[in-house]
Amino acid sequence: MTERLKIGLMGFGHIGRQIYQLALDSDQFEIVVISDIGHPEILGHLLNKTLGDHQVSLKKNHLICGHHRTRLMTADRPTEIPWDVFGADMVIDATGKFRSSEELKPHLHNGARRVILSTLPVGEIDRVVLRGVNDQDALASDVIVSAGSASTTATALALKIIGDAYPIAHATMTSVHAYTSDQSLQDYAGADYRRSRSGAENIIPNLTPALDWVQRIMPNIRGRMTGYALNVPVQTGSMLDITVSLESPTTDISAITDLFVEAAIDMPLLIETTSDPIVSSDVKGSTQSLLVDLQGCMLAGKNMFKLLAWHETLGHAKRILETATLYRGLETTHVGSTREVS
Repeated sequence: MTERLKIGLMGFGHIGRQIYQLALDSDQFEIVVISDIGHPEILGHLLNKTLGDHQVSLKKNHLICGHHRTRLMTADRPTEIPWDVFGADMVIDATGKFRSSEELKPHLHNGARRVILSTLPVGEIDRVVLRGVNDQDALASDVIVSAGSASTTATALALKIIGDAYPIAHATMTSVHAYTSDQSLQDYAGADYRRSRSGAENIIPNLTPALDWVQRIMPNIRGRMTGYALNVPVQTGSMLDITVSLESPTTDISAITDLFVEAAIDMPLLIETTSDPIVSSDVKGSTQSLLVDLQGCMLAGKNMFKLLAWHETLGHAKRILETATLYRGLETTHVGSTREVS
């Protein structure tokens, strides 16, 4: 049996807890240490609300669940955590705060061989990996890696499936996103006018970095894409609304939807389709990155059609762990090829 990949996790918010939940259900991972600024008792309480069938206990700053034993540390910055002391092979930074190469390098200086960022980076890093889109480009020498974001992976997967069959003239994406923990419940003066408004009672238009990164990773649609996000007052389940203009006419929406039905057969861990009249709360617990709503797909002219799809953060948490597994495999294949970081 292959030895479990020992992971250090920084940030124990919603995504962090979902990563822990998925690791419990797998024999591939061991979360050896978690760093967060929250009180350990409260972190354990919130975790138990996430886990369902599993329940954890807190004993002397360790989370205990079955044979899993994870040290809890209170730390605010990557410079503060001695990952090598805990034997962590890899660090997942799920704080959402540290997104640049310079901010993430201290993880490496403190003993981690690789850092996987749970969101999109700011500036250049070694690689952004979107599962099912460009994971074949990953190299063992990548040490600071992003697993993208839920909406980025969903958008890229959808456009790749379409673009592999039909030349795309233009695509417009709208990410209709459940509100996030960095939004305030009441109006509160922040750095941005719209995001200063209450996330609990407003639909808030927002820019999305997914627009830039999808075009970087998929050069065939570079300059052919526009998009934005809407943060909406729902807690679980996000929707992707894509309008695609093709270079040649199409008169049959089933020719488009069949592409996704076939893709779901080929990549069942990433893609699913449904003919049910689902709503956002029905997506809770989905681990796919793209759940195509076949009832929501329609033609919009001779060359244009609309695609609706759903996703949930649990799917993104799973993509993060899959990215960790991908790089572990590369380490095994190319022993000693992980580069030094200055």
